[in-house]
Amino acid sequence: MSDRMLSGKTALVTGSTSGIGLGIAKALAAQGANIVMNGFGDIEGPQAEIKALGVQVAYHGADMSKPADIEAMHAFAQQTFGGVDILVNNAGIQHVASVEDFPVERWDAIIAINLSSAFHTTRLALPDMQKKNWGRIINVASVHGLVASAQKSAYVAAKHGIVGLTKVTALENATRNVTCNAICPGWVLTPLVQKQVDAKAAAMKISNEEATKLLLGEKEPSMQFTTPEELGALAVFFCSDAANNVRGVAWNMDGGWAAQ
Repeated sequence: MSDRMLSGKTALVTGSTSGIGLGIAKALAAQGANIVMNGFGDIEGPQAEIKALGVQVAYHGADMSKPADIEAMHAFAQQTFGGVDILVNNAGIQHVASVEDFPVERWDAIIAINLSSAFHTTRLALPDMQKKNWGRIINVASVHGLVASAQKSAYVAAKHGIVGLTKVTALENATRNVTCNAICPGWVLTPLVQKQVDAKAAAMKISNEEATKLLLGEKEPSMQFTTPEELGALAVFFCSDAANNVRGVAWNMDGGWAAQ
């Protein structure tokens, strides 16, 4: 399997036990990359899915709100695979409330996990990437890194911050073969979003199909979810030679959301 595009490379994907992170991890593994997983919930199932793609996989349970945990995870990746060639910052949480009612501890947690963790993983990964003169940093932002929605102040602030961090990282490494780009999904049918659909259906006493149409109709002109597989394919493109000069981009895959 050594003819696969990413054979011999190692990808660290945060928040990769489900949803978008798992989709991206599997897409990179399908191209031959060994995977360092991180996240909560079921670990064995997702690990087995990745291993089935013929690569090595390791798991580290770092709490992404804690810089010391992130440092330990990076050291683990170095010990296990000799370093990180591809870094995917995907870990994220959400809380919904108006600014004046937003719990301060939730604000702090969202900024720590959705934004600061990406700074810590990036600062740790860059020296090796610069030494090898090859690296790919992919930040999973959101369409909310480009536009806003009411009730999501911390999330929107963090995701706008991720887009800013992406641009600076790209500029600082512009003459090296080390790129940094952001993916900005719209609605993605992850277990998290499915719960929102179910809750909407129950609250409004409508079918799941009608609840889905309502959710998409509010924001997404295409009326369809982006899939983790589509996002994984975009991440693979960012890792390819064809994307050598794609730098500092915030690439939305949002069904037209930000075009309105």
